[in-house]
Amino acid sequence: MKAGEHATPPGTGHYWNLNGEQKKVLKEMWSFIFEVADSGECYVPQDLMNDVLKDAQSATGSQAPTVQAAAKAGFFSGNKAEQAKRDAEAAGKAGMAKVSLADLGLSVEKLRPILWDNVMGDHPDSLVLRFVRARKWNAVNALNMMFKAFKWRLDEDVPSIKYSTDIELDEKNPKLLKNLEMGKFFVHGTDKENRIVAYLNVRLHKAGDQPPKTLERLAVYVMEAGRVLLQPPVETVCLVFDLTGFSLANMDLHMVKYLIQIFEAYYPESLGRIIIHGAPFIFWGVWKVIQPLLDPVVAAKVVFTRSDAELTQHIDANKLIDRYKGGLDKYKYEYIHATPGENKCMEDTETKERLVGEWKALMWRFEELTREWINVGTDKATTPRTEAEIEEERNQVCKEIRVAFFKMDPYVRARNFFHRSTPPVALPDGSVHWVYNN
Repeated sequence: MKAGEHATPPGTGHYWNLNGEQKKVLKEMWSFIFEVADSGECYVPQDLMNDVLKDAQSATGSQAPTVQAAAKAGFFSGNKAEQAKRDAEAAGKAGMAKVSLADLGLSVEKLRPILWDNVMGDHPDSLVLRFVRARKWNAVNALNMMFKAFKWRLDEDVPSIKYSTDIELDEKNPKLLKNLEMGKFFVHGTDKENRIVAYLNVRLHKAGDQPPKTLERLAVYVMEAGRVLLQPPVETVCLVFDLTGFSLANMDLHMVKYLIQIFEAYYPESLGRIIIHGAPFIFWGVWKVIQPLLDPVVAAKVVFTRSDAELTQHIDANKLIDRYKGGLDKYKYEYIHATPGENKCMEDTETKERLVGEWKALMWRFEELTREWINVGTDKATTPRTEAEIEEERNQVCKEIRVAFFKMDPYVRARNFFHRSTPPVALPDGSVHWVYNN
């Protein structure tokens, strides 16, 4: 592990159980974010930048070893690192390095909107800490990774994907609805750790049946819909890659690489468990190609199950679909199409503007409190309040952000499968109700 990096001790690292050093890094991270959001640039310690520089330099070669390394090439790729140090020295900040949004193709005008759009109704610390944990508590490395993810969200127009109707997405991405209808990829229930379970039926997939971009958009659409189903404090999902009936005709290396990329670089710390089920002998040659592409942290979350009974080690029998022996849930996936009027709220622009305004006001209040929290106990402190007092109000505002988001949600985001089911899985207050047919 490089200097400036630290492992996350068990039972720590999340917004509700940070230790003293972790809280310090989180404050540092928010300080960098606000400085960049205000001016488009900030200055960071060179000692924290050094490992970012090494990874960025290795990623710029033609043989970048992993997607993870490539994701680190951002502020300091190529000759940018040396320039960053020279710019800091010219500004009288020796020992520092200048970070600029322009180096990533971002702007001040776009940064806050994409940040808050990514937060949605989550605790904002939860989003930031995903990147911090992924970069082993090096705030500069985490900042670099997070802003690269924001740039990707803008380039891929992720907000449009998650707010659009499935019909609109299908019009732009041929055969997207067909993939949803056939059950190639669907979400149902939770595992033993209360993580939502996403099933990928690989035997139903053939790379040439649809444009690659359609599958990429589908993956993002399902990811964004699934994110809203997460129930705090659970922050990760369980993926079941069902390889029953797998043949080489089902192999799609492009899509495998894409999924690895988005989970490692753009949705870090989102995977709790990856179950590869029923892999036939022919798959092991494929696995030799895939395994080196995985970040070691992700690879450690992979388990193989050969028999259906082994799945019950990870998913309770009463929640496991009965197409697997030992599963008691008679759930049968069938895609539910849009119904007339389901997005009527989106036409009510007056209410929409009011609710969006209330949500944004809470985001600004969170930022004010976070600035106060960062400075408490320093010569920049502007209040006599204690850290604990500020944290109490800050956490209360985060609860209000979640309430405000789900009030706003039907006015800004089209309804989807999880709202249409009977009874609905996704409830108006943000809670989730899974029905198991035992």
